[in-house]
Amino acid sequence: MSQLLVRGALASFALTMCAVSAASAQTGPHNERPDLGGIWTNRSLTPLERPDGVETLVLSEAQATALSDQNIWKKLNKEQAAPIDVSEPLAADDAEFATRAHAAFWVDPGTQFGKVNGEYRSSIIVEPANGRVPWKPEGQQLLQDQSGKPEVGGFDGVETRPNAERCFMGRAPVMHSGLYNNTQQFVQTQDYFVIILEMGHDARIIPTFETPEEARNAYRPEPIRPWMGDSVGWYEGDELIVETINQNRWQRMYISATGKVTERFKRVAPDQILYRFTVEDPSLYTQTWSGEQTYWSTPERPYEYACHEGNYALPGILRGARVAESGGAQVENISDVEQ
Repeated sequence: MSQLLVRGALASFALTMCAVSAASAQTGPHNERPDLGGIWTNRSLTPLERPDGVETLVLSEAQATALSDQNIWKKLNKEQAAPIDVSEPLAADDAEFATRAHAAFWVDPGTQFGKVNGEYRSSIIVEPANGRVPWKPEGQQLLQDQSGKPEVGGFDGVETRPNAERCFMGRAPVMHSGLYNNTQQFVQTQDYFVIILEMGHDARIIPTFETPEEARNAYRPEPIRPWMGDSVGWYEGDELIVETINQNRWQRMYISATGKVTERFKRVAPDQILYRFTVEDPSLYTQTWSGEQTYWSTPERPYEYACHEGNYALPGILRGARVAESGGAQVENISDVEQ
């Protein structure tokens, strides 16, 4: 049996066991908690930050349709559904190559802007009012420095490439929608809330408690910084609150080692969960910022994420850098390497 089939069987077994645990949890002493279990998607064309030229958070249906029709991936899906003249070379422009060199078949961002509370939204960010991440001038550089990889973005070796590119880690808090793999499975037990991520095959295993005081007392000692940060949770009425601190220095998140992300999960309809988040980190941002997005129930199960299977991008990047170095060049951008 191939490694891929073995891993697929193990993943299926793990999901089955999670489902059994979730079902048994419903008969436990905490069955008054809101039921968040199931398979969900936050697939949406709504970007994290508001597009240039858009002034309002809430869009009319006509505005949402116009913006979605301008989306490059929606355009490519329509283009590539028609016959393609393969004799025509790709455009030399980097931005054109970054999209048209990627088959639209493999992306799944949705076909329309997302709704929250029945309203089309122009951005996931709702605060500040301009819908933009309020970076300090030095914030992004500081985040990169605190990642423990001073050469992130360089091509000196495998270790300098980001973990997402190396297929090690998926989406950490903040869990906004992306270009593909937007399906997630939520599993509840008496003592844990588990988020099985399609993007990167990771599972966020979050212990839950009766009070925020109990939860915060359960944080690991500060030197221990788990992947995706250290997350604890508790229930307040019909909401699950999750706090995350102590981000791992090798994983770039939306917080530094001293920041905090607070996430809220609330079931607002049989087929909808309202997901809200707040980011607090004075070392990176000029103010606290927040966002929200709707998760929709889906019959689709998460796919197994097998990113390394036949993935030649990383060897190609490193080989191109070595070729450039053999000629005495210093590579700052791999696109500078002559073919």
